[in-house]
Amino acid sequence: MDKALTRPAVVSRVSDLIGYTPLFELCRTATGSRLLLKLEQFNPTGTAKIRMARQMVLDAEERGLLRPGGRIVESTSGNTGLGLAVVAAERGYTFTAVVDHHAAADKLRGMKALGAELVYIADEGDQELATAAREEFAEKLAAESDNAYFTEQHNNPANGDGYRPVAHELDAALDGRIDILIGAVGTGGGLFGCGGELRKSVPGVRIVGVEPKGSIAFGPPAHDYYQSGTGTPEGATIGAMVDYDLLDEGVKVGDVEAFATARALARRLGLLIGGSAGGVVYEALTRMSALPPGTTMVALVNDGGEKYMDTVFNDDWMTARSLLDPDVEREVEGLLTKLREN
Repeated sequence: MDKALTRPAVVSRVSDLIGYTPLFELCRTATGSRLLLKLEQFNPTGTAKIRMARQMVLDAEERGLLRPGGRIVESTSGNTGLGLAVVAAERGYTFTAVVDHHAAADKLRGMKALGAELVYIADEGDQELATAAREEFAEKLAAESDNAYFTEQHNNPANGDGYRPVAHELDAALDGRIDILIGAVGTGGGLFGCGGELRKSVPGVRIVGVEPKGSIAFGPPAHDYYQSGTGTPEGATIGAMVDYDLLDEGVKVGDVEAFATARALARRLGLLIGGSAGGVVYEALTRMSALPPGTTMVALVNDGGEKYMDTVFNDDWMTARSLLDPDVEREVEGLLTKLREN
């Protein structure tokens, strides 16, 4: 079996379990096109972002920016922070996560359990997404601390480098037969790190980015959104890894459709995925009927749904924010059922 697909039989560090995630065939059309999900929740911490968290720390060590016993600082909505907490624990660093109350509560609890120090930049009860304020504070905190390093995921090239192995895994698993890569765009590291590497071996692969409606990377209008850990809210800087030259198409998906898809997959298939991953799968599903025969589309599912029991999978939370729409959920389930009959 190819090395890119083989997880070591025995490991001695949690981070050695990063990668080698499976592909799940979600559905196919009568003309032989299929949609495969790259299930990144099978990484430690249940998310793709631990890939880039490890790479940012290794890169900082190699460049002498992080010395033994030092402090890692990052602005995070949770998943990057979970990955940094693991790597910090393994390598003897202190990790300070600058957070807001928009983050899923289970992500915040998880970082704390892993030994991270949480610094809130918003008062209790303020659930506004505060990406720009978080980043500004994290930069200041690191600058004022001795032997501290701000990993700055939005502008750190090591972010994208951490996702290059995903391309090798896909190429090896599908023997290069991949026509479309579709994924969420936040910092840009995941989709463009993987997509740029994949283009080297599969030059014709089409790259489609998905961001929440209200995010600004693919244009206005800007407004609030509830999808967590993705997109670029108004006031925040578009990530340096967002590579418009690599992008063939950028699309937006609303919170209602994204969350309805995550909920439908859980009920119909027993597969828990995160809310922003729901947006990616929604966009991919709606494209299936128009694909040329024999197309293989891979959707990057960047995290699982276990951390969203208090939000996406909580009817009261959804109803209070006018996000629960049974008609859309039935529409997604119907489409999924029809496609899985092929």
